[in-house]
Amino acid sequence: MLRSKKWYVVGTLCVALAGSSGCTPAKEYFHNGFKVGPNYKRPAAPVADDWIDSQHPQISTVPSDHRGWWRVFNDPVLENLVQNAYRQNITLREAGFRVTEARALRGVAAGNLFPQTQQLLGEYTRTTRSTETATFPNLGGGGGGFGNLALTEFSNWRVGSTLSWELDFWGRYRRAIESADARLDASIEDFDDALVILIGEVSATYIELRTVEQRLAVARQNAELQTESTRVAQARLDARAAESELDTPQARANLGNTLAAVESFEIARRQATNRLSVLMGMPPHDLEYMLHGDAMIPAAPEILSVGIPAELVWRRPDVRRAERLVAAQSAEIGVATAELYPHVSVNGTMAWEAGQFADMFKSSAFGGTVGPGLRWNILNYGRLLNNIEAVDARFQQAVAAYQQAILQANEEAENAIVAYIHYSDQIKVLEESASQAAEAERVAQVKYREGEIDFNRLFTVQQLLLSQQEALAIARGNSAQAVVDLYRALGGGWEIRLDAPPTIAVNTMVLPPVPVDTPVPPTGDIVPPAPPEARTEEQVTPPAQGVVQ
Repeated sequence: MLRSKKWYVVGTLCVALAGSSGCTPAKEYFHNGFKVGPNYKRPAAPVADDWIDSQHPQISTVPSDHRGWWRVFNDPVLENLVQNAYRQNITLREAGFRVTEARALRGVAAGNLFPQTQQLLGEYTRTTRSTETATFPNLGGGGGGFGNLALTEFSNWRVGSTLSWELDFWGRYRRAIESADARLDASIEDFDDALVILIGEVSATYIELRTVEQRLAVARQNAELQTESTRVAQARLDARAAESELDTPQARANLGNTLAAVESFEIARRQATNRLSVLMGMPPHDLEYMLHGDAMIPAAPEILSVGIPAELVWRRPDVRRAERLVAAQSAEIGVATAELYPHVSVNGTMAWEAGQFADMFKSSAFGGTVGPGLRWNILNYGRLLNNIEAVDARFQQAVAAYQQAILQANEEAENAIVAYIHYSDQIKVLEESASQAAEAERVAQVKYREGEIDFNRLFTVQQLLLSQQEALAIARGNSAQAVVDLYRALGGGWEIRLDAPPTIAVNTMVLPPVPVDTPVPPTGDIVPPAPPEARTEEQVTPPAQGVVQ
């Protein structure tokens, strides 16, 4: 009865201290679930109400599923490359192991709710003491009448255990678990962000490859035309036409310039395939068996569904990661605040100890201690308060980074939208221009062959044709690249990990996929964040427009 009264007094004292320490009022302490520090609430972040070009006929704000956005190109080769990269990319695997690390660290934090120190002890010591000290003076013949006080050599056997359990009165360890949960979520978002970047990079590199192939085809076609012009110029020179003395070297120089461009495009093509190999987790090698020869640049769709800007908050993994880091830092404030309060613990030891091993487990050899302990950091010269202020400053930094991430996401999406719109218009203009240039070159070839125009006129027309056809190929590549940039800015593609394993034939050495059974990020205010296993895709809903909180 006396012991329970003592514990009651200790508990009452601790609760009173919680309300009088000047940090967390008692009412807030009880409201927070017996935890000091603030409960987390997602910070407000400004988002635009709509896209600048939302009224453009090529832009649709109807919500759509972006989980397989690269399929808008309707290119089976690209589909195969994306699936191979998802299954085998090494950087993605690295991000997966960071999730595993964060999950293990969360388990470490949760373990602190239980006795923090639990040790088994076992030791044997043999002690020899000096007889020349004040404690054991030199007594000559074995110590005279001092008995055991003069014992200078003895053994000691000891085996037992010790336990120390700091009770989580102020939520220090529970706040640490909240922080670990949020950091686990952030590592999942980091994995999803790496996946979005990977799919975007595979698509962009593939488009770059097809664009280079198109430019290579244009250069080769023009080289054939220029070869014919060189042949005609040489024939006229052989016929001793006076005006042809300059035509042949000029034609050959023009042809050489085009053939040099062909070599540059061959270099770019090889570099693009090397990059695709690495993205798929393979050493660079010939990917002809996967690319199936040259092909046209993937055509961008006529209309793109982009949703509304507010969807960036819950769709983009890097934005969600920034928000989870804010939540983690908010919980750290509670951990730092708990240091202002007394640490109450229960400590105990028990051991069997004897001078002879044979006496070790006698009842008389058993001993131990048990009792509460109190440790309170006082006279800390403002270090604890300054540490809280520093942690709070890091929290504010995380909030600013989260808000900036949303603005950056909005900017990237807007840039991609305007690029897509104007590259589409540019393609229409260049298609007409290239068609007219091709017709002009055909007529000029005929007239030069018949001697109606000089080579300078044909040279100018051929240069115009080459530049217009190249510009058209580049514009088509830029248009497709704008689509990639847009869907990457919208945060699409990470949902691929929620799908069933791909059934396509994988044409490369297959590495085991990263075992990441991770959740779909939640929305709304999280206090504390739900366990990853408890969240499902259906819980992800877009926030309201305007300022998201």
